Amino acid sequence: MLEDRTTAVPSPTAWPAAYPHGYAVVDVETTGLARDDRIISAAVYRLDGRGEVEDHWYTLVNPERDPGPVWIHGLTSEVLEGAPLFQDIAEEFATRLEGRVLVAHNAVFDWQMIAREYARAKSEAPVRQRLCTIALSKVLELPLPNHKLESLAAHFGVVQQRAHHALDDARVLAEAFRPSLRAAAESGIRLPLHECRPLTEWWEPPAPRIGQQATGGYGGYRPGSWRPSRKRPACPYPNPGRYEEGKRLKQGMRVAFSGDTSVERELLEDRATEAGLHVSTSLSRLTSLLVTNDPESGTSKVVKARQYGTPVVDEAAFGQLLGDVEPASEP
Repeated sequence: MLEDRTTAVPSPTAWPAAYPHGYAVVDVETTGLARDDRIISAAVYRLDGRGEVEDHWYTLVNPERDPGPVWIHGLTSEVLEGAPLFQDIAEEFATRLEGRVLVAHNAVFDWQMIAREYARAKSEAPVRQRLCTIALSKVLELPLPNHKLESLAAHFGVVQQRAHHALDDARVLAEAFRPSLRAAAESGIRLPLHECRPLTEWWEPPAPRIGQQATGGYGGYRPGSWRPSRKRPACPYPNPGRYEEGKRLKQGMRVAFSGDTSVERELLEDRATEAGLHVSTSLSRLTSLLVTNDPESGTSKVVKARQYGTPVVDEAAFGQLLGDVEPASEP
C-alpha cells in the first residue's frame, strides 16, 4: 500500500461522478523510440476510482532483437534471453488494462508501444482512454521546474529507487498520481482524457514499380510500418500567427513536419496535438512553424518554407518548445 501524502480525501458526494472507476498506471521500457522498436519490460499498478492501489504486476519481455540503450534501462541480452515473448504475456497484460484508463507519464508513447505489440500479436489492447500525468500536472498548474517524472515525484515527496526500471517508475507514478487525482477532484477539474484507438495490423505494401519511389503512394510509410486508424480532431484554438525565435509556442499555432525524425512522426504529432497545436499535413503562408532535421533538403515543405519565410526548427528544439506551450488567449 502506498503512503498517503494528502491531507484530506474528498467526500463521496464531492467526488466527480464523471471520473473513471479505475486506472492502470503503466510504464514500459523499450529498445528505442522508433515504430519498429519493442517492449522489453512492463509494469502495471491497478488503482481504484480514488487512486488507491489494488495490486501491481511486472514482467520482462524478450524483444527478439538487440535491447537498445542498456545504459539507460540496464536490461542486457543475457537478462532478456529467457524472458517470455510479448504474445506470451499479452493476455495477462490485457487483464490488467481492461476496463481502466491507462495512466502514464507521456502516455501517448506508452500507448503507441503497447498498441504496436498487440498488433504484432494480431490482437488489440483493451484500452479506450488514456491520461497523461504531464497533461494533468499542467491542468493542476503544479509549480514544476520541468515535466520529468523525477520532478513530479519530488513535488509530492515520492522517493525514486530505480529510475528507468518499469516497476519502480510505475510505483512512483502511482504514488504521485493519487494526490494529483484528489486535487483535481477537490477542484472539480475535468481530467485530460484522450481516446485510444488500436493501430491497424502489420501490412506489406506492394513492391514499387520501376521509377517509383519506395515510399510513393503510402504517405511516407516504410514497408512493414504502422498506420494509425484514427482521424485527428480539429484544433479548437485560433491561429495566433508565426512562431518567433526565442519565444514560446502558443496554442493554435499551425505546425508542419518534413523528413525523417528520431521519434516517430505519429508520436510527435500526437504530442503537438495534446499541447493544443494544429498539426498540418501541408505548408502554406498560414503555417506557424516547420519542424525538420534537414533544413537544406529540397522537399516541397522546405522549399515553401524558404519562399514564405516560415520559421524552421529541428526536432530537438521542437521537443523543448513542447514542454512549455503558452495557452490560447481565447477558445
